[in-house]
Amino acid sequence: MKSLKLISFIGIALLIQCNRPETKTSEFDSVSRVATGKPVSVMLTSYSTTLLANGKDRTRLRIAVTDSLGREIASATDSIHIYAAGDGKVTAADGRDLILRTDTAGKKYAACQLVNGICHLLFIAGTKPDKIKVEARSGKLWPGSHEIHTLPANLIMMKSKPEQLPLTTKPIDRMIGADISFLPQIEEQGRKFFENGKEKDAIKLLRDHGFNYIRLRIFVNPENEKGYSPGQGYCGLRQTLVMARRIRDAGMKLLLDFHYSDYWADPQQQNKPHAWTDPDFKTLKDSLKTYTTKVLLALKQQGTLPAMIQIGNEINHGILWPDGHIGHPDQLADLLKAGVEGVEAVNPTLPVMMHIALGGQNDEAVFWLDNMIARGVQFDVIGLSYYPRWHGTLDDLKSNLIDLMKRYNKPLIVVEYSDFKREVNDIIFSLPNGMGKGSCIWEPLDRRSGLFDRDGKATGLFSVYDELKEKYLTVSK
Repeated sequence: MKSLKLISFIGIALLIQCNRPETKTSEFDSVSRVATGKPVSVMLTSYSTTLLANGKDRTRLRIAVTDSLGREIASATDSIHIYAAGDGKVTAADGRDLILRTDTAGKKYAACQLVNGICHLLFIAGTKPDKIKVEARSGKLWPGSHEIHTLPANLIMMKSKPEQLPLTTKPIDRMIGADISFLPQIEEQGRKFFENGKEKDAIKLLRDHGFNYIRLRIFVNPENEKGYSPGQGYCGLRQTLVMARRIRDAGMKLLLDFHYSDYWADPQQQNKPHAWTDPDFKTLKDSLKTYTTKVLLALKQQGTLPAMIQIGNEINHGILWPDGHIGHPDQLADLLKAGVEGVEAVNPTLPVMMHIALGGQNDEAVFWLDNMIARGVQFDVIGLSYYPRWHGTLDDLKSNLIDLMKRYNKPLIVVEYSDFKREVNDIIFSLPNGMGKGSCIWEPLDRRSGLFDRDGKATGLFSVYDELKEKYLTVSK
């Protein structure tokens, strides 16, 4: 990552200025908070990671420490060091400046102390567009961090209009899904999976516990030297075709996640495929549309057309940088529309999802959806990632989903998550009017998910999904 200049903090902030103690009881406290415990990581939520570089646009920061199960420790009084790099500043919750200190490595930081397990701060944008890394550290704990993108101050802000928000009419299945894109790689390494002492195909094991969708990511040319899988091409078209047949044969449905890159695409990196780096913008749009159609035609030819399509992965900061960065919203909208056109060229009835990594971040979710919908981007499903270390509390997730459902009249799916398995599904499936269509867990085959031990043996945690299947996927639902 390119080095960015350190922002300066001036003034002295009293402890109370860093904190607004949270006294409201949450319906999720019994699972998401503990009175005491051993801290493992720092949780940092920035309620928007997209701001205008006008010197005054701001977002709330919330800091806590969590145990090995991702639960906030309510009694924690840890001292937190806040590092930031780029044009902007972190202040106390009331806007007052924080004192600047220097660590043993010579790096500048500001300090706050948790009160009742929480610290509240603000990030205020500078006056020139930038990518600012904000990091919260405490001793040897796993730090929390965000990359905040500040956009040109003259960016034209748009809001969606009622006539741009038709009810989704395409059938959207209820989903209990799993992203297991790593499966071919871990099978190649010799890993196996077991249940009740017997070896079992991982896809069928998931199916037998209520999962009905498999999500797969696809890269353009992952075999490239700087791609995701140099020389091997994992998660390329060839491997995707093989996995799609396995999913079909298991009686499950496929959600295909286009990354539009040779490598990981997420809010910190949305780099063009090597083959698409030189062309002008019109050619870039054509390449995206043509590639989308090519992949789907190949899947259709073998009888494994996906049941749902993602046009990009965690795209709240855009795709195909720099052309499709969120700082160029008209171009981003044109690229997304090209992707949708690529899908419609194969089958116009396929549901299309737009996936933003903003599970509990309502301010930024509304900003993104308003600006894309107002610019003519049409789609059927809103997808969100929810990892509490970045995306807020379960209360944040619930309130965001309810608000987005009311604003945009579109079904929602939590398309990436891992922690709080039962609660995430209860929240999404309990949205009014059946607008919550389900979830897709990230890499359940990894032992860190809790569903398998280090030897690949299924654990008792699968009972959660047995119950979720009965509760939300039965015919009567």
